[in-house]
Amino acid sequence: SERSKIPSFKVMEVVRDAALKDEALAKAGSKERVIPLHIGQPSVGAPRKVLEAASKAVFDDRIAYTGSLGIPPLRQKIADLYMKRYGEKVDAADVVVTTGSSGGFVIAFTALFDAGSRVAMATPGYPCYRNILQAAGVRDSVDPNDRGERLAAHASDARRRGEEGRQANPRADSDVAVQPNGHGAGGGADEGHLWLVHAEQSSRFISDEIYHGLPLAGRSVVCALKYKQDSIIINSFSKYHCMTGWRVGWMVVKDKAAIEGMETLLQNLFISAPTLSQIAALSAFDCEEELDGHAERYRTNLKILLEGLPKAGFDKLSRPDGAFYLYCDVREMLVLTQTTSSLDLAKRILDECAVAVTAGVDFDPERGHNYMRFSFAGSTENMREACERLAEVAQAAQGQQAVMAVGI
Repeated sequence: SERSKIPSFKVMEVVRDAALKDEALAKAGSKERVIPLHIGQPSVGAPRKVLEAASKAVFDDRIAYTGSLGIPPLRQKIADLYMKRYGEKVDAADVVVTTGSSGGFVIAFTALFDAGSRVAMATPGYPCYRNILQAAGVRDSVDPNDRGERLAAHASDARRRGEEGRQANPRADSDVAVQPNGHGAGGGADEGHLWLVHAEQSSRFISDEIYHGLPLAGRSVVCALKYKQDSIIINSFSKYHCMTGWRVGWMVVKDKAAIEGMETLLQNLFISAPTLSQIAALSAFDCEEELDGHAERYRTNLKILLEGLPKAGFDKLSRPDGAFYLYCDVREMLVLTQTTSSLDLAKRILDECAVAVTAGVDFDPERGHNYMRFSFAGSTENMREACERLAEVAQAAQGQQAVMAVGI
């Protein structure tokens, strides 16, 4: 169908290629393995209490279907989190448990946007926003530049152009979807960015807060509810709670009419989020000491990459303060390695030194060919080894240039 003709999520293609590379290394008798700097996945598994709760539930619980909005105890615990972490009152009835944050995006976008809607989002940003919207027929999105500073202006433009669209299509909306936590650039949501969007009172505001709990810059993180109470909040247990494969997330939705529509969609598209994961997630809120220790490791990993990557030729780096990624301008490396885009460079790095990285084109279709993203969610040992391997790629490229120069 036309809906399926959307861009691939290239990070997942790197996951596939990295697995094939590991398989080839093993068959060749090599002890070397691929170092994963490509995906935002903590190198550790779920917290101990989560595993214990899941193990107990496997034997003691039926693991049957749940209500489509999620089990009541989990909805209540998520609601309580907002008062504890942000001082914001959220009722359990405002919480929708989803199959990861991805399920939240599908449900939110389907419930809120009709074909012809205007949706603004920051770039670099999570590619699945654009791709899910395109699959839903929302093709005419407005992408503001960089970290969101111009988002309010684009929201106003989306609203104006949405009004024009309504003259031809009465069902067209002018909505705003925002991604304040940087899947690409690694930026976090701060009060300034959220306030700019809040200025457009008539626009919807979807806030992806999946990286909250990881304030790498040491400053507090702002929930969108502080400025706009009807914001749609999307979050999950994947990042801070280290539960990527458990596929359980949530939304906060204070619009009762919207929740009714979302529940209907959930019933038809997902039935319910995985029951075992919901039960296990109840214990995730009791693991802060363990999880904060992981956050400290991310800070250590960041320091290692900020020191090691420039020595390997990757010296134009962002300074993340929200997520565990570095975004890097690699134009000089493209020249050095005689590659034409970050996609080609990423493939070369995986092939030559078994380090998996992600091309920036995933996060910014226009400018991303000149950028690359590095994840530092892995082990500290892997961060050090990755810097050494990447330096070997740069040294090899310099050697080839030297040979060519002599030949000339």
